[in-house]
Formats: sequence, C-alpha cells, structure tokens
Amino acid sequence: MLMLRKIIKILITLVFSVNNLFAQDIPIIVISPGKTVQSLSTVGSTIEVFTSDTINNSSHFSLANVIDDNSTSTNLFQMGGHGSNIGIQLRGLEKRYSTVYIDGVKMLDPSSSDGSFYLENIMKNGIDRVEILKGTQSSLYGSNAIGGTINIFTKKGRKGKHSNFEIETASKNTKNISYSIDGADDKFNYYLGLNKFVTDGISAMNDNDEKDQYKNDNIVANIGYKINENFKIQNSFRIADTFYEYDAVDKTYTDVNDSTDNLEASYSLKLVHKKNKFKNTFSYNKLLIERAATDYEKTKTNYFGYRDAFNFLGEFNFNLDNKIVYGIDSEFDASKYPKDYSGGDMREHDEGIISQYFDLQLRPFEKLYSTFGLRSDDHTTVGRKTSGRVTAAYILDGNSKIRSSFGAGVRFPAMYDYIYGSSTIVDKGGTLEELQSERGLSFDLGYDTFLNNLDLGLNITYFKTEQKNPLFSNARTDWVMRNGTGRNTSEGVEFNANWKPTNSKFGLNFGYTFTDSYDASTCDPDELASYADNECRLTGNKVAKAKVRVPRHAVETNISYSMNQNLKSFLKGKYIGETRDFGNTNDSWTDQILTDYLVFDLVNSYNLFDNYKIQIGINNILDEKYQQAHEYSTMGRAFNFGLKKVH
Repeated sequence: MLMLRKIIKILITLVFSVNNLFAQDIPIIVISPGKTVQSLSTVGSTIEVFTSDTINNSSHFSLANVIDDNSTSTNLFQMGGHGSNIGIQLRGLEKRYSTVYIDGVKMLDPSSSDGSFYLENIMKNGIDRVEILKGTQSSLYGSNAIGGTINIFTKKGRKGKHSNFEIETASKNTKNISYSIDGADDKFNYYLGLNKFVTDGISAMNDNDEKDQYKNDNIVANIGYKINENFKIQNSFRIADTFYEYDAVDKTYTDVNDSTDNLEASYSLKLVHKKNKFKNTFSYNKLLIERAATDYEKTKTNYFGYRDAFNFLGEFNFNLDNKIVYGIDSEFDASKYPKDYSGGDMREHDEGIISQYFDLQLRPFEKLYSTFGLRSDDHTTVGRKTSGRVTAAYILDGNSKIRSSFGAGVRFPAMYDYIYGSSTIVDKGGTLEELQSERGLSFDLGYDTFLNNLDLGLNITYFKTEQKNPLFSNARTDWVMRNGTGRNTSEGVEFNANWKPTNSKFGLNFGYTFTDSYDASTCDPDELASYADNECRLTGNKVAKAKVRVPRHAVETNISYSMNQNLKSFLKGKYIGETRDFGNTNDSWTDQILTDYLVFDLVNSYNLFDNYKIQIGINNILDEKYQQAHEYSTMGRAFNFGLKKVH
C-alpha cells in the first residue's frame, strides 16, 4: 500500500503541474458506457477505444493480440502460439468476470468451464472498432460484468461500392488471406468479409519442439435496410470454423493426437424504431459453440453450448443532455458435457435469466454529467439479484474532466458448476441451490486532460474492486464446487500519455498500470484452516498471493515516425512484471513465479500507388524467451509481410 500511495502521488503531481488542459477538435463518440451514443468527454466510466487505424496498423493477426499490444490495463495471457487459449483480465480480475459482446451478441460460452469466452478465434480483419468499459457494469450488461465489458463492432457497409483484399505471409509457414466487399446507398448497406488463416505453429508446451498447427476459416457479414425515416432492420452474422493441435499438460504423455475442432457462430437481428424523443430496439441474438476434442489416447469428447437472447432496449430523450435508457433481457443457455474425464454419458443442463434495467443519464448542472442505474436479474436456480451503478463526470474547463464510478455487480454460477460429473455438489449429497452467485464491488476515480501547448493527452485512474462468494473447486474442497468465505481484491493505478505534435513526424503513446491483487480462494488462511494442503505456499515475493497471471507492473510504449506521407514506422515495447501461476501435475501442483519480460515489435508500412499498402513487421525483435502461463510456450522472433488493397 505504501508503494501504491507513492505512485499515485507522483502521477497526480505530474498531471496537475500544468495549467492548459484537455480539448480536442473532433469529439470521440462512444456507445458502451450507456448503451447509447455519447461523447467521451462527458462519460464518468473508464473506457479504452481501439479504432480501425489501431487495428489495421498492427502486425498481429488475432484481435486479442492487437488489444494486448496497445494496453497495459487489459492484461492478456496466451497458452501457446496462434490458436491457443487467450484470456483477457480486466483490472486484475479473472477472465470470467468480464463479458464480451460482438455486435450486441453476448459471447458467454456455456460450453466452457466457467462460462468465459476465449478470444483467440477472432481475427482482426473483419473488426472495425473495440470499446473496453472498465469497472463493474452489471447494471447495464448483467451477469459476469464485474471487471468490465469488451464490446467488439464488426465492419459495416460504406457509401458507394468497395472491395478489399489482404495477403500476408509470416514465420512458421503462416498464411493469412482476407477479402471483403461492402457498399451502401440511402436505404441499403452491406458488408461481407472472408478470412482464411493457417500456420504450422509452435509447440503449445515448452517441454518439446513439435509443431501445433492452427487453421481458422472466418466469415463476417452485415446487412441493413432502412424501411423509412423511422424504421430500419440490421442483421449481423459471424462464423469461425477452427482446428488446433494442442499439448497435454503432463510431460509423460505423447502429444501427437491432441487436437480440438471448434465451431463458433453468432447471429443478431435488430429492429430499430426511432421517432421524436423515443428510440426502441428489439433484437434476437443466437450463439452456437461446438467443440470436438481428441486427447493423447485418441479419445474424442464433444462439448456443446447454445445461447438464445431476446432483448428490448428503449431510450427516451428528455432533451439534449438528459435521457433514460431502459430494457428487458431474456437469456436462455443450454449445454451438454461428458459425465467426467473418463467420458461416459452426456449430461445436459439449461438455465435462464430474465432481467429488467434502467440507466438515467442526467446533466444536473452545466459542468456535471451523471448516471444512475439499477438492474434486476431473475436466475432460474439462484433467484433474483440486483445490481447498480453511479457515475459522474465534472468538466473543469473545455480541456479536462474529473470522473468517477461506483458499481455493484453479480456473477451467476456457470453451467459447468452445475453439471460437471463428480465435482457437482449434487453428487456429494447437496443441492444446486447451495451454489450462490458471486458479488462484486468496484470504485474508480480518474482525471483526463489535454495540453494544447504540448499536444499531449494525459489520464490517470485509481481503481479498487472486491469479489465476495468466490466459486472454486480443488483438492481442498474434495473437488466439490462451492462458495468461498474470503474476499478477492484488486487495487491499482492506470496512467496513460499520448503525444502527437501537429507539425511533427513523431508520436508517442505511453501506458503504465500498477495492480495490487489478492486471491482469497487459494491464499486466505481462514479459507484453508481445515485443509492440510495450502496451495498458496509462496513467500518473500510481492506476487506470492496475487491473482494468477496478474502482474503488479505493466508498461507499454508506442513510438510512431512518419518519414513522409507514404512511409510510416511503429516501434512498440511492452514490459510485464513477475506473475504468480498455479503449478501442475509436473511439479506436484506447487505455485510458481513467472519471471518478468520485455518485448519489442517493429512495424513498417508503405503506401504503394493510391489503394495499395505494403506492411512489414518483426514481432519480438530480441527473441525474448518468456511465459504468460506456466510451462506454456510463447512466440519467439517472427517476421511477417503483407500486401493490402484498400478502396
């Protein structure tokens, strides 16, 4: 805590030591903070925006890697090379405490062990924009949104008719080919994007040098039609058909047979009616996830997850600065799992949540913007739970603001918690109702400013989160899923600077995040009192009791240089401090400390003729050897070359 106070004091001194503050000529528009169009300058929540330029300028293929490359507070870990599981942890919380939306479809995976959605199969080519809303947002986005929400928007049709293609080749015999067409007129708009990605890959685990290949066939489509001035229809469709070879954790196993063949498909139909002060949106969302896994003994296991949602979102504008957003969500999940690790009969389970919510967005005073929201979720098994949030943004002058948000949220047990073979509480003589929902609280306080004389944007945020009733199962609980009595916490500071002089060829982005987290589920003495095996046995290290794979220190820099209007270069560096990780069967499940690492990437792009661009990238220039997850591999030095046609 002493170190945290020193960091806050230094950063606040830096920010408030200047007088000329925050304005930009063109306002940044966001949707996620209130499910409606807002100016970023009036939002009280903390939000990161990744534009199409940021996405297109990256030398990475996966959207998750693009996000990780440009942020320090959205901590990412990957369990191998291309196609391996990717988890994003917002503000030091496990991935299950964040929700992911693609064009309004909640990508909560009923077939995963904790309901989390992994992002490794989302390729960047069909993505137009990403908004990451931090802090507890359950009052707007429901269960799981305790750490925040990741909103992904795919590309839409533009005026006229356009076609684009991209051909990329990279190390490890990697090929990426994409093609898209789009267009729009006064009534009709469309976008169709096709993407094929293949790679020989690297070994998922670092105990061997075999190649674990990955294939991804991806389709993104959007069609919209404006019936009249008040009514329009929007359709969004995405499918990812993937195949990945992985490794068993146990080093004694032969890994030549391990693979998973996956299908992810989502569809959204929206009917939008807007008249006078009202705007109403009715939507139907469908998510289908199927996984066919083959283990080292060639045993095949299938997992199925289905999700249907019927949503109503209403908006009433009292005037330009005051409105109310309200809605009803009806969500239905179903899944099928094998009985246990040895296979056997499939078990099926389904749950539903009916929710009502509102978010009042007000401007009570000239310089003050605020929101107050409440939500009620009625879960089939757990029952009714409520969530809420309050935010405020105070404009100091045209160039700066102070913002703050407080939220109380909920996470309901996942399907896996209810139906997984011998670990279900029912198999041990209990009832499903004994599993309670997890609760979360979050608070943040931030300051944003833009220094006109220096062309420098700055923001600093202090955050604190807490989770109660954490769900877990391990040897200490006889593998029975249960709620813990301890409280998980995460506290820290986020600082970002963006310098882009008007008449300079240089630009600089800098980010630093300090996170002090605590994992009560595996480190709380009271929680472990009745168990002989204390999993949290590390001592003498700052991350000994931290959340797994969450660093205390993360630093990111991005230096851009424009030699002329056609040639641009980007040098990116990222430092991640030590992290704690769980052990595995190879080391008797003893906790591990993963060492810190520093990675540099270089990207050069050249505009060739009017509509073509050549891009050359080198990732991990220094060939740094590091781990983001215990005993899992990471990519070494890698080269890529791409040719794009943009019209």
